[in-house]
Amino acid sequence: MVNASLILKYRWRVLSLLLVSALLAAVLLRWWQGAEVAIERLQPRDFVQTVVASGHVETPHRADIGSQVTGVVRRVPVSEGQSVQAGDLLIELDATELRANERMAAVAVTQAQARLRQLREVQAPVAEQGLRQAQLNLENARRTLARNQELFDKKFISQAGLDDARQAVDLADAQVRSARKQFDTALSEGSDTEIALAAVAQAEASLQAARARSAYAQVRAPRDGTLIARNVEVGDVVQPGKVLMTLSPAGRTQLVVEIDEKNLRLLALGQKALASADAFAQQRFAAELAYINPGVNAQTGSVQVKLDLPKPPANLQQDMTVSVDIEVARHAQVLVLASSAVHDAEGPAPWVLLLEDGRALRRTLRLGLRSGGWAEVLEGLQAGDAVITSSPAPAPGERVHSARTE
Repeated sequence: MVNASLILKYRWRVLSLLLVSALLAAVLLRWWQGAEVAIERLQPRDFVQTVVASGHVETPHRADIGSQVTGVVRRVPVSEGQSVQAGDLLIELDATELRANERMAAVAVTQAQARLRQLREVQAPVAEQGLRQAQLNLENARRTLARNQELFDKKFISQAGLDDARQAVDLADAQVRSARKQFDTALSEGSDTEIALAAVAQAEASLQAARARSAYAQVRAPRDGTLIARNVEVGDVVQPGKVLMTLSPAGRTQLVVEIDEKNLRLLALGQKALASADAFAQQRFAAELAYINPGVNAQTGSVQVKLDLPKPPANLQQDMTVSVDIEVARHAQVLVLASSAVHDAEGPAPWVLLLEDGRALRRTLRLGLRSGGWAEVLEGLQAGDAVITSSPAPAPGERVHSARTE
């Protein structure tokens, strides 16, 4: 009985010793291996550098539509968001007064034309007849003066009779000159005709202006497009200069985005891009860089660029917020590393930690393209290298190990 108890006690001591030894071995092994770290195995792959920005949808211009006359809105046959064609009626004003003014102007034209016809058909013939009669009177007066002169020479009449005949010639001559002036003014190139023609032209111009003002009572679409704003209702009193509607003309659609000025050197016209509207984030569509503003916004430190859309989506609307990835460079089958694993990435000598022979070894790099949290490795690493990506990173030379290879 004693021997069995001793044997059992001995076995427990042996087991305890073995357990302590195993734990000690594990601790020693863990110490020998160092801290566990995450690694990334480098493999060649295609790398695309992009510049990411946000902006909005915009057509090349927008048309603010208003009335050119003051009036009361009678009808608004369109609504916001509606597509319209050039010439479609947008707003109709009460045109009662305008049409009355147009009729008055038409009456003034009729009166001026009647005055011109009267001048040509009545006054001109009457003036011509008056001139002929005055000329006949002058000839008769001259013959009478000649006879009286003979009679005066023969002492048949007195000096007073001769003077009367001379005065009659002078009066007839003055009447001829007056009749000729009246006849000349009635001719086509005469002053009365010119005044009458000017009156007709003035009346016709007033009629055209009245008709134009009457036409202003109907506000029509200047071109094809979509109404993106409406600020008028039936019964409103509108005045010139007030924006009543805003039209987004049909035509080329562009994306306007702001790019950080530090990326300006990467941009070039014609670069391809992928864009998506925030409202339809899963739908991406192609774009192309078409304009780079030559100036930098001093307040925001950004540069405005515009991108054309070869095939804009049907659901893309004016002023929608969009996100854009502009492809500025593409390299095939290069080593790419997560930027978070690079130390002193913006310095003159960026470096990483490699897992080699159970230690963290420092390796200096030369980087190339950088985009989207990744960086191209030009020198310092090769395919298959295990880059330590753990944070915080171990100290250079420290023993480390990786539980698995990525």
